[in-house]
Amino acid sequence: MQEFIYYNASGLDFPISEQILVTKDIEELKDKNFLISNSKEINCELSAQEIDFYIKNTQDILSNKIKNVSKLYEIAATKYDFAQDISYSADISKELLLITSRSEDYELFISKIKPNDFELFSINENIIKSISGHIGNLQVIVDDEGEDVTLNVSQIVWFDAKQIGLDQSGTFDPNLSSIDDVIETLKQNINAYSYKKFTTYDKEICQYDGRREVICSKCEEVCPTVAITKDDKTKTLTFSQIDCHGCGGCISVCPSGALEYAPINRESIFEMSKFYKETHPLIIPEKMKISEIEVSIKENVLPFAIEGEKFLDESSFLTILQMSGSQVIFYSDFLSKGSKDAIRIVNDIYQKKYAKDAILVAMNEDELKNALEEVSFIENSYFNFNQDTLKKREIFSHRLQKIVGEDNLGVVKTGEHVHYGKVIVNESTCTLCLVCVGACNVGALVADAKDNTLRLNPSLCTSCGYCEVSCPEKDCLTIERDIIELQASWFKESILAKDTLFACVECGKEFATTKAIEKIAAMMGPIFSVDPVKERSLYCCADCKPKIMMQSYFDKKNQGANDAR
Repeated sequence: MQEFIYYNASGLDFPISEQILVTKDIEELKDKNFLISNSKEINCELSAQEIDFYIKNTQDILSNKIKNVSKLYEIAATKYDFAQDISYSADISKELLLITSRSEDYELFISKIKPNDFELFSINENIIKSISGHIGNLQVIVDDEGEDVTLNVSQIVWFDAKQIGLDQSGTFDPNLSSIDDVIETLKQNINAYSYKKFTTYDKEICQYDGRREVICSKCEEVCPTVAITKDDKTKTLTFSQIDCHGCGGCISVCPSGALEYAPINRESIFEMSKFYKETHPLIIPEKMKISEIEVSIKENVLPFAIEGEKFLDESSFLTILQMSGSQVIFYSDFLSKGSKDAIRIVNDIYQKKYAKDAILVAMNEDELKNALEEVSFIENSYFNFNQDTLKKREIFSHRLQKIVGEDNLGVVKTGEHVHYGKVIVNESTCTLCLVCVGACNVGALVADAKDNTLRLNPSLCTSCGYCEVSCPEKDCLTIERDIIELQASWFKESILAKDTLFACVECGKEFATTKAIEKIAAMMGPIFSVDPVKERSLYCCADCKPKIMMQSYFDKKNQGANDAR
């Protein structure tokens, strides 16, 4: 496989790197396969249409233009190398269900197909009770004169489809495109249906999986389909990749980073961002149809092409910002809940530090033109460090710490879908049982055995509240929610509670905190006060407690025998 090719029937009017094969003849390439191409007409692993967008619209001088074309090929290759979006295929039969409440819709659809195109069933939408499954394996339960009947089909055409039909893959509404487009899609699916893995999941840091209470299920809440479902009894998430649209909305609201976007994960964003130093990144999702955009892009603007539009979170944005040293333009006609919150948070931070917005959002071509004129570098904002293996919160914390330095920039409020916060502990009631440490799976709460302390790094806290509901003590632990304090102490471990260790009164081994023993003794002392040995056992380790209790038993038994004599 050759790596890079540039195809244009009209050729190029400037030279590019010798590493890129340039051709005007597509016929000579029929039997060849390439890694990266500028055109979908070429057999390649990844089509990077941002290359032609850049060539067509850039105002860069020739030397930079040559350099940046090579750079865009390298960026695309990096994206391909780090992608984890595995492709799958599914068998789709000809069984098709047509749902409509108007006879004219039925007649029109029938007139557009041939008798052998599909095995067609037709029903009125009024008798539908439920739809489940996915494309290739859909179950539609209908009311047939009072009895439930299940129709098993592969695909559904539904005029003015209700949400019940759009939740899973395999339902198509001609009114959202056209009958001809839908029929073409249906036929293509029968011939070869493929789908991709859009998400990866680490349940070890999931803030829903396995927890006693529902603290977080943001991913399921924002999913527009049934690609993510939850079971509140077992506290487990189920992922259906075949139903996933690949929008990435679940990624940007995941507080811990348990979910990653498979086509462009955090590692991929970091590696791609290395190419954007001293350039203005223009983030363009695939749905914005980059090949159709005609705007003049000033010098040093370089497209940053992505697949979905909703997966970018605060750590992703901050990585791109600091690796470029520039403001970033985000061209999208829709902002997801998570990305919208993240943009607002990062912009508030940059306003406090640099008196500039970090991310310029453009939702149409006019706004894009304005953003392209406005975008500028931000002095002293460049920052690079090795963030490999770090989790989402750790990346954001480390990068934000660089911005804050030793300044005190005040407080930034976080949002409805992206949460930060600070744990507050009443030291007088804390026994250092460390249940809260066990409840925290992002490393914000930790215990230090060297000095018997409970510590907090607030910059890692997701404000999930699981430590709060897990704490067994009354009036002990609370959370100040939805704040980021832009000062140096926010990024350092602070001591929330401290205690000394209590030594067993029998063997001298330290086995618990003094406060814990004092609490148990206060509760049980009045009950055990009638028996000095039992009372003493409250201050014994697990090894000594049964020993003195057994010894007391035998002593009493022997004393009883002696008294009987």
